[in-house]
Amino acid sequence: MKRINWLEAISVLLLLIIVTTLIAVTDADLQISSLFYQSGGWPVGERFPWKLLYRIDRYPGLLLAIFGLCAAIYGSYNPEFRSWRRKGVFLVFLLALGPGLMVNAVFKDHWGRPRPREVTQFGGTKQFLQPWQPAINQHGRSFPCGHGSAAFYMAAPYFIYRRKRPVIAMGWLAGGVLFGMMMSYARIAQGAHFFSDTVWSLGMVYLVGVILSGLLLQYRETGIIPLSDRD
Repeated sequence: MKRINWLEAISVLLLLIIVTTLIAVTDADLQISSLFYQSGGWPVGERFPWKLLYRIDRYPGLLLAIFGLCAAIYGSYNPEFRSWRRKGVFLVFLLALGPGLMVNAVFKDHWGRPRPREVTQFGGTKQFLQPWQPAINQHGRSFPCGHGSAAFYMAAPYFIYRRKRPVIAMGWLAGGVLFGMMMSYARIAQGAHFFSDTVWSLGMVYLVGVILSGLLLQYRETGIIPLSDRD
């Protein structure tokens, strides 16, 4: 019997709305991007290690998802690792549905928000838009940050461990968020994304993680956990 923590999901969504509002009121998107726009270009983003992070791209996330797939398959044949069937499937689905479907396929490819280097404030030809302003005709791909979402995905094991091994869980969460912040910095410095794009990439991945963990990992507090799913 699974349970989705809707209170947590709604709280995260409200936090995203509040942070987005603050960013808009303070003009933080343009202000932060302006720090990296120098002499008509984005030189900071071309330096080490930011250029390297861009080239690393989604490979760490893919490796973690492949590990999850292998763990799910192995758990199906080895009773001692049977609990990893759901955990492995969770890792695969979170990458596919979070950074893959939600971030890239649904929003990034269709929302239309122009990138910083495309707007008039930074030498481009397109109008600056807030995250809540879709612009299909502009064909922008700024919202949200694809690279950032794949990097934030590295916090996925947090959802697996947070109920039984909180210290390990917090380690994964801190590491994933730190990696995501570094990737986000790189993409902002390259003029590819606004600050709010990266905030929503984290939020979307986390929201999908909350829902999926409720469907695949968590049980109601009945005191009974099936033998096949005990660690």
